[in-house]
Amino acid sequence: MVGRIIVLLILIFVLAAGGILWLDYLTVIDAKTTLAPFYRLINREARTQSDLAPDEFINLDAERLAVRLEAGALRDLEMDKREAEIKAKQDEIEQMAQDIAQQQAALDDQQKSINDGLEAADTVSRNVEGVAQQLYGMPPERAVAIIAEMNDQQAIDVLRKTDEIAQRDGTGSLVPYWMSLLPPQRAAELQRKMVGRPQ
Repeated sequence: MVGRIIVLLILIFVLAAGGILWLDYLTVIDAKTTLAPFYRLINREARTQSDLAPDEFINLDAERLAVRLEAGALRDLEMDKREAEIKAKQDEIEQMAQDIAQQQAALDDQQKSINDGLEAADTVSRNVEGVAQQLYGMPPERAVAIIAEMNDQQAIDVLRKTDEIAQRDGTGSLVPYWMSLLPPQRAAELQRKMVGRPQ
């Protein structure tokens, strides 16, 4: 019987303390001074109130306003923090966008350079093919005289292109005959370079 009484008394004390805490939090009553030791016991900062004269009453409306102002200040701090985080993220995204734009510009320049190189190579190939076809239609001695005046790379390009044209058209190539008409030393030099350099 005594145990029940003790348990009920403890329960009543806990409910009363919880009610006081809740009503103080809602600023319905003012129990700051009374609850200060309890707050210190649980390592929380106790709410404070302004010192009052003995004949002065607590203004609960002012207390409620103070609590709301404090909550507003905390909300403003949180908003400032979030705004700073958003700004940092936005700056990071803008930096990434600039990096991507720079990389894209570099890729575009590289692609343009490759396209220009391919176009130049295609132009050279068409020119070499035109020269090879012209030489193919000339008498062999005259064609060989022209080839003899070319530098080694030009002569090699023309001879290879002549072989390609003959293979494409299914005809015999005149390159072996032209090589036989060239001076032996020049023919040997051209053959050596043609073997040494890939197509």
